[in-house]
Amino acid sequence: MSHVFTHPWLAGLFADPETAALWSPEAQLEGMRRFEAAWSRALGRAGRVEAETAEAAARAIEAMSFDLSDLRDGTGQDGVVIPRLVAQMKAAAGAAKGAVHTGATSQDVIDTSLALSMAASLDLFETRLTALNDSLLRLGAEFGENPLMGRTRMQAATEITVADRIAPWQQPLEAHLQRLRELRPRVARVQIGGASGDRRAIADQADVITAFVAAALGLENPPRAWHSMRDGVAEFAGLCALISGTLGKMGQDIALMAQQGIGEIALAGGGSSSAMPHKQNPVLAELLVTLARFNAGSLGQIHQAMVHEQERSGAAWALEWMVLPGMAETTGRALTVAATLCSQIRRIGTPD
Repeated sequence: MSHVFTHPWLAGLFADPETAALWSPEAQLEGMRRFEAAWSRALGRAGRVEAETAEAAARAIEAMSFDLSDLRDGTGQDGVVIPRLVAQMKAAAGAAKGAVHTGATSQDVIDTSLALSMAASLDLFETRLTALNDSLLRLGAEFGENPLMGRTRMQAATEITVADRIAPWQQPLEAHLQRLRELRPRVARVQIGGASGDRRAIADQADVITAFVAAALGLENPPRAWHSMRDGVAEFAGLCALISGTLGKMGQDIALMAQQGIGEIALAGGGSSSAMPHKQNPVLAELLVTLARFNAGSLGQIHQAMVHEQERSGAAWALEWMVLPGMAETTGRALTVAATLCSQIRRIGTPD
């Protein structure tokens, strides 16, 4: 994730704490804890371990704290956090350790936690998209009949209305909401495949175990593991880029409309200049353009990460960890910036 989200002062421009919390180390650990507790209970439900042992293991997992230093060292050695995480969980479970992680694999745990973060992000984005769509509809109702010069290739064309300018900002949001709802079941999916993605380690109990874990976590239960099928992850990233791209177009338009000598929009709360006190820079409009370009560039890396060799990739998998959280936070920040920018609009239209 780019350092700008946590930088001492750049975070004032880029950070979105609410989205960041969904992708934080704490959220990732909690997702992995939830998977492992549900897995232990599922083993009991399927009769692979005694029900009392399974419940004891699940409760120990839910109550334990983690040695983060040990997890860091283990990840550096193993390439994934799960071997050390499971060792800590087994130690916490004591006599019930046989009900911890048996039949699961590292990718089951990490990818299910990833699915929980993506699902929570979609919920947050849906709320923000809905509110932003309403704000743009209100702006259209208030200013929509005002005249405005239409511009093609940045040259004056023919007169249009403010409603014509706002429509390309607002209408794609409705399409994004539809995309989001259609995407959710392809993203919010439990990952259970075992060592090679074939669920062989849980054999005849695979259906019972996967259905139990999926229901416990509120996730879809796909017919097989998606270890090496990363289209859902790429589709989530694509939606992030589409949302931020739409908002970048809105930001670019507003920045151009706010130019001195054009003055087709009046904004409250612009940024100041250290050398030119007469200026009110359209900081938030410019930020929307920056965020859109960041996600557009990052999307190519996620598409690179779709190339998972055979049944599991270490290289492509780790690339997702580097890129996807930043794309999610960029999208969340773009939505809050766009909402604030709408609230700052005092007038739109050709100045008198």
